[in-house]
Amino acid sequence: MTGFDLFAVVTKKAVQISTSKVDIPHVSAVSVLNGVISGIYIIVGAVAVVIIILSSFTFMSGAYDPAKIAKAKNTILYSVVGLIVVIIAFAITQFILGRLD
Repeated sequence: MTGFDLFAVVTKKAVQISTSKVDIPHVSAVSVLNGVISGIYIIVGAVAVVIIILSSFTFMSGAYDPAKIAKAKNTILYSVVGLIVVIIAFAITQFILGRLD
């Protein structure tokens, strides 16, 4: 048996497997995009919450160091602003994807 014969056998077997009854779900592109975007928003929101918590610890532990307190305040402020932006972006994309579906 040569390499080409082996390739022919493997290819024929692959075609038989691929044409057998395979239950492939029919999913629209909008629902896939919705799932991907929602997952990204969840991850970004969780990161923002973790940063807020860590900055709160920095704020509490920087008792008499004004530089640490100012840095922690700014980090908390920027994290909250980022979280608000993520929530607004989520609402906008859900509205748009809801219209497309």
